Amino acid sequence: MRFRRSRAEVPFGLVAPVRSDRRTKNLTKRLRPGDIAVIDHVDLDRVSAEALVGCGVSAVINVARSISGRYPNQGPEMIVAAGIPLVDDVDPEVLTRVHDGERLRLEGATLYRGGEVVARGTRQDKESVAAAMAEARAGLATQLEAFAANTMAYLQRERDLLLDGIGIPVIGTSMEGRHVLIVVRGYHYREDIVALRPYIREFRPVIIAVDGGADAVMEAGYRPDIIVGDFDSVSDQALTSGAELVVHAYRDGRAPGLQRLTDLGHEAVVFPATGTSEDVAMMLADGSGASLIVAVGTHATLEEFLDKGRSGMASTFLTRLRVGGKLVDAKGVSRLYRSRISPWALLGLVAACLLTILVAAYSSPAGQVYLTFLAARWDAFVYWMTGLFT
Repeated sequence: MRFRRSRAEVPFGLVAPVRSDRRTKNLTKRLRPGDIAVIDHVDLDRVSAEALVGCGVSAVINVARSISGRYPNQGPEMIVAAGIPLVDDVDPEVLTRVHDGERLRLEGATLYRGGEVVARGTRQDKESVAAAMAEARAGLATQLEAFAANTMAYLQRERDLLLDGIGIPVIGTSMEGRHVLIVVRGYHYREDIVALRPYIREFRPVIIAVDGGADAVMEAGYRPDIIVGDFDSVSDQALTSGAELVVHAYRDGRAPGLQRLTDLGHEAVVFPATGTSEDVAMMLADGSGASLIVAVGTHATLEEFLDKGRSGMASTFLTRLRVGGKLVDAKGVSRLYRSRISPWALLGLVAACLLTILVAAYSSPAGQVYLTFLAARWDAFVYWMTGLFT
């Protein structure tokens, strides 16, 4: 991914505006090209890293450890591969010491305000990230054991929902016997949506967007039929698109996203579940009778499950087992599916039909009379056009 950085390179380091937030997802909404991003994100995941790179940041300063060693997360590799300086293990006080938009100097692993040291950490590069990733992979067996334990715990909590579908709400959008496209703003979602355009055009699937996936759907030129999530990363434009809104609530009934919808005057259906909003969307589609579920930007491979973190792996894994053969990854659809009728084939068919009509008309007496009539009308039209200019 290429971008232009509006930063000032000087012999003493990098001088650029600084913006900070404890939540990376919130910070990426305010970042501008060339900014230094100050985050607090242990085990920086790939989706967050993609967002930071996409914002065109000139450097990333992480209060936490970008690779803690619990599992081989992919975010730091993406940051350093893009040529963006990454500084780890910075004093957490930096989040309160810096002011949004003030220009500071980053030299090596030290952040300066004039001659004053604001923060100091550990500079990461390709070699250090590769070594940390290798160490994290060495302890992968421990993470898989934790994954198995989390899976059993989640199954015990949600067995009624997973096994019998008890708790899935009734919604107004009909999905019985239809294809459903679930869009999560995750891995390669833009490329997947582009690849699925012929499929969407022909099958007209019900589009379920998960949180920020609603804006991704609208950016691609479509309108979501249903939006599912806690609505912390959905724009007001997406909320007013006419989609049916389903709020993902905790099992105890708390629904943080419901207050925002109430304040904006929107009605919503509440879906209490322990899993992620991605899981809720899949269970909603399956429980509503969808015949096929195509997933965009979701977690599908072991590497992606690990990058998501242990706490969120179990629910997604079990939800995919529940949905079973209905679920197809977008990449699989784009590779196997081709539009049944290409534009060139359709144009050729129209040309062949016209040629057949002309041959039939020329070879029959009635057709010759009709052709003579058309020729006379054409001559009259040409005569009329000539009279306009003479």
